[in-house]
Amino acid sequence: METLTDFLTARVGKAFAAHGLEPSLGVVRVSDRPDLAQFQCNGALAAAKQAKKNPREIAEKIATALAGDEIFETVSIAGPGFLNLSLRDDFLAGRAQDLRADSQFGVWQAADPEKIIIDYGGPNVAKPLHVGHLRSAIIGESLKRLMRKAGHEVWGDIHLGDWGLQMGQLITQLQIEQPELPYFDEDFTGPYPKQSPVTLEDLARLYPIAAEASKLDEARKETARKATAELQAGRPGYRALWQHFVRVSRIGLEREYRDLGVTFDLWKGESDADPFIAKLAHLLEQRGILIKSEGALVVPVAREDDKKEIPPLIMFTRDGAVLYGSTDLATLMDRKQAIDPSRVLYVVDQRQNQHFEQVFRAAALAGIFEKHQLEHIGFGTMNGQDGKPFKTRQGGVLKLRDLIDMVRERAAERLKEGGIGQSLSQEEREQVAHQVGMAALKFADLSNPRMTDYVFDLDRFLAFEGKTGPYVQYAAVRLKSVIAKVAEKGVREAGPLLITHKTERDLILTLLAFADAHKLAHDKRMPHILCDHGFALAQAFSRFYAACRIADEEDKTVQASRLALAQVTLGQLSVILSLLGIDIPDRM
Repeated sequence: METLTDFLTARVGKAFAAHGLEPSLGVVRVSDRPDLAQFQCNGALAAAKQAKKNPREIAEKIATALAGDEIFETVSIAGPGFLNLSLRDDFLAGRAQDLRADSQFGVWQAADPEKIIIDYGGPNVAKPLHVGHLRSAIIGESLKRLMRKAGHEVWGDIHLGDWGLQMGQLITQLQIEQPELPYFDEDFTGPYPKQSPVTLEDLARLYPIAAEASKLDEARKETARKATAELQAGRPGYRALWQHFVRVSRIGLEREYRDLGVTFDLWKGESDADPFIAKLAHLLEQRGILIKSEGALVVPVAREDDKKEIPPLIMFTRDGAVLYGSTDLATLMDRKQAIDPSRVLYVVDQRQNQHFEQVFRAAALAGIFEKHQLEHIGFGTMNGQDGKPFKTRQGGVLKLRDLIDMVRERAAERLKEGGIGQSLSQEEREQVAHQVGMAALKFADLSNPRMTDYVFDLDRFLAFEGKTGPYVQYAAVRLKSVIAKVAEKGVREAGPLLITHKTERDLILTLLAFADAHKLAHDKRMPHILCDHGFALAQAFSRFYAACRIADEEDKTVQASRLALAQVTLGQLSVILSLLGIDIPDRM
């Protein structure tokens, strides 16, 4: 659906053009002073500079032209030449009717849909997910959803860390504990067992032991490096064991991500980039951008206009090993060949910004992708009350499983304290507690501009008052209840939308702002804009419902209109919460 501000901009732009001025001067936005007008246009000030005239004189001409337009209730001038615009109620009601007819309740559609890959996972095989994986998953999932809703073809890629030193560490640790396994026998010809020799719990135990041993013992570290190299070179036993590690790890990863409501279309890892490493090296050599530096092979990516030093991207270490830069570039080659996306987005901690700048520049130099096709969607950290990245009370990194359980348990307590959902069965209460807990966690994360840090405060997140996930979620549940109560009164047919009260107008104006919010969230890659809109919509409905009767409204035409308004509001709020990855309980 076309955004309302785009529609108005085109209308006002014609008025500027009619006076020999640039139509682009007619940009309309929501008013900073809603007490004075619904919308405003500041183009007369810029036009005055171009035409070398008094801005108020230009504003008066534009206002006179717009005053004859049937969609405007009032057109006035403020200050040196600001245009204040308010729309007629019948026009607003007509636009709201369009929303009612739209199955997506006003989502914005991109004019030129693209093929997009979003990389938003990054977990490592054999390592449990922790709170450091939370923001990437939540933000990436929301961006995937809102971009799909805009009409793009989008793939979500988990990008597993499954090819590095931790694999060699696990292999060597398992060999110490179970040397009799056939995977370690170089003379074994197979077939290798289909049943994994390790469980998810085994991996969780083995990796910390192996990592600590490598840290303390240089010989153990060297053994792990050798095992990693042999794995990557194709040693059959190690490859078979590695496949077990990946499959077992995926079971745990899918469980944690499922509880978060996060899914991936591609379960590729660094290992999938391995076949492209040789091709990549050849390409870089052909282009003359792979040079030797202190024994390593690197791609210089610095530019003369850089304001800070950008180191070269290391492709191969002195001993020929590949690093993240190598696998990230090779992954781009894989993505180019398999999907050929027009854009690749990386939802990764902002602290990795320099790495992605190096990779993107190298990809452009290599001719794999243009730099503008690659975006680092950085984000800040979730912090504890001390302002530092969130830790357990013992100072360790909190596992994501433990965080999810903690949030669900506290949500159940909060529901019980508020007397909410007490008529539900035990199974339903547990489901609602999970839904409310995830709403609290996700909304708290997404409602902050992604580049900012925020403090983890679960009690505040779970409040049913204020700008929280449970508040917006409860508004949707309440709407379901309102519509059901109206149906119980025998009123099931909604009618044409009318504006008979100020709160109806305000609610319709809020509903009509959705396409603008969706477009802005899409363009800026900022889901918090959708959170802002969802919260504003929940508030506008609450004010409307407090002021306007529905179930016991005597005027049947007004009643049918208000039922329609409630239905549209529920529909749009449901779409918004879905874009944020938040489920709506049937009842509470």
